[in-house]
Amino acid sequence: MMISYPGLWKLKTKPVVYQHVILASDSGTLEQLKELSSRRKAIEDSINESSFITEAIAREMSGGLTSRCEQDIQKLESYLPLLENFIHHINLNAKNRQVMYWVTEFKMRWSSVLSPSSLFNLQGPKFYQVNDMYFELGMSLFLYGALLRERAFQVLSSDLVQSATLFRKAAGVYNYAAQEVLTNLHWTQERPAEATLSVPSVMSLICLADAQAVTARKARENGNTGGLLAKLHYGVKDFLVEAINILQDATKQCKDTSPRFLDFMSCCKTLHELMGYKYHVEGLKNDGKIGVGIGILRWALGNARKSIPKEESWRVVNQQVIDELSGLLQKYEHENEFVWHEKIPFDDELPLPLPQAARIVSPIPYHPQKWERELMFKL
Repeated sequence: MMISYPGLWKLKTKPVVYQHVILASDSGTLEQLKELSSRRKAIEDSINESSFITEAIAREMSGGLTSRCEQDIQKLESYLPLLENFIHHINLNAKNRQVMYWVTEFKMRWSSVLSPSSLFNLQGPKFYQVNDMYFELGMSLFLYGALLRERAFQVLSSDLVQSATLFRKAAGVYNYAAQEVLTNLHWTQERPAEATLSVPSVMSLICLADAQAVTARKARENGNTGGLLAKLHYGVKDFLVEAINILQDATKQCKDTSPRFLDFMSCCKTLHELMGYKYHVEGLKNDGKIGVGIGILRWALGNARKSIPKEESWRVVNQQVIDELSGLLQKYEHENEFVWHEKIPFDDELPLPLPQAARIVSPIPYHPQKWERELMFKL
């Protein structure tokens, strides 16, 4: 069972025309600035839903890609190397006061999907303005990671290996954003949750949890049962516990993070904890400890019913897992009554031998392409 946090890629941004802000000293630099602006506008038009290009033309322009998600991923993969190169040359001229003045004139404005103040604005989304190129790079990378994650969910039903790979790739993108990009962002009083150090780190762990959940599904399809599946699902829970702790510890950095995001992670944690118990108890039954297994199921279901997700779609999945374990519990109780006659321990008597958590997935490191194109500014 997997649930998603929909719309993480639904960021909005205001237009930026690089060559209107920073002056080029030669025609080659001017053309590169125009190309940078053009690549960004393609992204702007798509995420802002302001493009008039038909689906057929969009498919042709992308080389035959039919998924809009894939098309947007391709656009970002064309834009990010140019942006990295631009920032590199800005840093080379960091001591020049004129260049630094131009940089402060870049009005980089992005909306948020994780800040509640952005979600209930009757006049449209709230835009955060941070005049720093690392803000632009950080938000572009967040969008890139969100689109990779969205694509992973799209292929989940048809290709588990590709889905897990995309989740791991997204985790690497978020790691890079947190560790290599946003650490360079100058402190600002107000920034979206996506541009803090904590949220991309949390997103990386969520993507790893997703990748391991897919791996557990693949293991089940391959015929694995009991102990291994319990360890894998508890590993998913382990990733999510770490993510929740980071987010809770980071509230001083950015208090404007949607409670719905935390509810989502808590729901995922509960689901995989329950699945871990399910397979763990199956192993106990096979070892002749059905009484202990019944006690654990009763205890786990009692705890699960105390925490109900707020989102309707999440409640449905949560209830499906609870119903599945309730059915398993009834089956084991019936078997124990007529066959095994084992004593069922009360909650305070349970040894609660928790499944051992196993983390077997890791991020695919993001290595940004660096186009060595020289830029000459009019100093």
